[in-house]
Amino acid sequence: MKTIDFYFDFISPYAYLAFEQLPKALSSHSYTVRYIPIMFGGLLLEHGQLGPAEIAPKREWTYRQVLWQAHQMGIDFKMPHSHPFNPTSLLRLSLACAPQGLPNRYVVETIFKHIWTNGLEATDAGRLDQLIEQLQPSLDFNSPEIKNRLKDLGQTALQHQLFGVPSFVVDDKVFWGLDSLAMLDAYLKGDEWFEQDHWDSVTKPVYGIAKRSPRPTP
Repeated sequence: MKTIDFYFDFISPYAYLAFEQLPKALSSHSYTVRYIPIMFGGLLLEHGQLGPAEIAPKREWTYRQVLWQAHQMGIDFKMPHSHPFNPTSLLRLSLACAPQGLPNRYVVETIFKHIWTNGLEATDAGRLDQLIEQLQPSLDFNSPEIKNRLKDLGQTALQHQLFGVPSFVVDDKVFWGLDSLAMLDAYLKGDEWFEQDHWDSVTKPVYGIAKRSPRPTP
């Protein structure tokens, strides 16, 4: 039985859709999932990237696409009132519900639905209090222990060379994005493609253009 490490941030609509779609996409396999919350913003900072919501035309396209994909998949989905938002409290809350390790599927699902199914403000203080009451965390989500655990999980993600969410790690192979579920399914089925040189051959092409210097600040 394979173990799938599912790295996610609650801020990502693609992560929510992948969370919902995962059981269907891998229904023919026997596997376990470890749900690993991380700060997507930390990955962006490490790799010098902007998030999709930080580029105006891309932001609009992203929202259109996830609305369409949710419709196609039959997944209940509404954009929250504000996006992007600061997901830190929600990420820490998920860990505070798992004093011995990582959150279970119920906790992750409850927080995802808190954000992505009602069109409300994800970080509203009153709603956060209600969520805490519902989940009954064992630890204070603002404690140093929980803060450090979230940081450590982010460092583990970087050690796996993750650059985005959702990401699935199996046998030290990284599958990135909602649309990688079909590829992950093929790998778990033992598709012969993975026994050939395709996976590692992508490191062979030489970078063909000079990397641009950062644009100077006006």
